Amino acid sequence: MRNAANDKIAKEPIFFERNRVGRVYRGGHLFGGFFGDDGSDGYLPEEWVASAVKALNKVSAGPKEGVSRIKGTDIYFDELIENYKEELLGGREKLDVLVKMLDSAERLPVQAHPNKAFSRVHFNSEYGKAESWIVVGVRPDAHIFFGFNREITVGELNDSLDKSIDKADHFGHFLNKVSVKPGDVFFIPANCIHAIGPGCMILEVMEPSDFTISPEHWCGDYRLNEYEMFIGLDKDTALSVFDLKNTVGPEFLAKNTISPKVIENTAGVKRETLIDDKVTECFYVNRITVSGGTAVLSNAPSIHIVTDGSGEIIGDGYIKPVSKGDYFFMPAAANGKFSITGNCEVYECLPGK
Repeated sequence: MRNAANDKIAKEPIFFERNRVGRVYRGGHLFGGFFGDDGSDGYLPEEWVASAVKALNKVSAGPKEGVSRIKGTDIYFDELIENYKEELLGGREKLDVLVKMLDSAERLPVQAHPNKAFSRVHFNSEYGKAESWIVVGVRPDAHIFFGFNREITVGELNDSLDKSIDKADHFGHFLNKVSVKPGDVFFIPANCIHAIGPGCMILEVMEPSDFTISPEHWCGDYRLNEYEMFIGLDKDTALSVFDLKNTVGPEFLAKNTISPKVIENTAGVKRETLIDDKVTECFYVNRITVSGGTAVLSNAPSIHIVTDGSGEIIGDGYIKPVSKGDYFFMPAAANGKFSITGNCEVYECLPGK
């Protein structure tokens, strides 16, 4: 698969075809104003951004569901990485980050994700699924659920699961409910109970896995099957993912509500760190705001998504317009060789240590 055309692709910003992924919840309306979609809600509420990860859907749209395809080609990103690992990733073995955009029309199922230790034992994977949420857009009464508002027992968790067969919400009364607005940032550690509420368009940056435990029988009018709830695990093993002691109360919520820190503020360019190594070593997120200046893209390998405005990516003999909804991958071989100009907001998503 190495040839002159692909050699060129591996040394420049890489753009992708759209990559909508099926989920059990409805959404997608706010994608109309962000990506230019038709703006209807349905069961394709997520766009997986520059993804090399396969979705773990029981009924799959195909063997590459979730994996991005290079724009204008039939090449999938995981295949390009396999053949151009040094050019794309530098000294890394894998792209240790997954980025999604999602838009929720209804509350997602209550869920938690495993940590690395659990994943090694039960999924033969080095990745858990710590994640971060950056609120990009909202509908009226947008909110999230994040952590317990009091300590509960395993028995209460099981009881709520069993009662959820009647479609009622048996979890909300012991979860922290948080109203959200654009610009809010949260870190969701592994093992933490959470659920994105209705009306949230969120940039989700996480470890590169799709491991999710959802102890509810229904999401709106969709009935979850056992695989969608427990992803092949027995119920007791699956529920052991939930940390019932350390993800509780206002202190936990405050600790994981993130305030951006300015790391550069020069003529026409402002850089802020949102998720850094003081929050997690799994992945990092920066925000670049360009206001007539020129920002060098010098943290490759990295995934970038333009969330507002427009500009141009420039390099030696290279120029490409970008605007809200565009996203691209910066190969390690391109590090420091390209810049972005104009008036735009760009999130830079980086693999961790």
